Amino acid sequence: QVHLVESGGGLAQAGGSLRLSCAASGFTLDYGRIGWFRQVPGGEREGISCFRNSFGATSYADSVKGRFTISSDGAKNILYLQMNSLKPEDTAVYYCALGAYETDCLQPRYAYWGQGIEVTVSS
Repeated sequence: QVHLVESGGGLAQAGGSLRLSCAASGFTLDYGRIGWFRQVPGGEREGISCFRNSFGATSYADSVKGRFTISSDGAKNILYLQMNSLKPEDTAVYYCALGAYETDCLQPRYAYWGQGIEVTVSS
């Protein structure tokens, strides 16, 4: 059974940094089709960053390009999202996901989802 558990969220000031982690069990992470999403109350789930293939190619939403970096540690089976230069508009619940159904891995159609973790950025 696949479980994804996010950690590392919380409160940050604008301009600050946070690193989210997503620990996977029941499945070996590889570069294929794993990603990070976020959602604000009443909003749609937005693709932030993902590995779109097993060669490590990545995709980023325009809103986070140059500020966020996705990475993974295969030995620890953990997916990371380093978030720098945070903005108040980055405030959301962040989710990791595994097993994209779509070629565009930023589309929120995945087989498995974490429970989500809150990130709040104060101005």
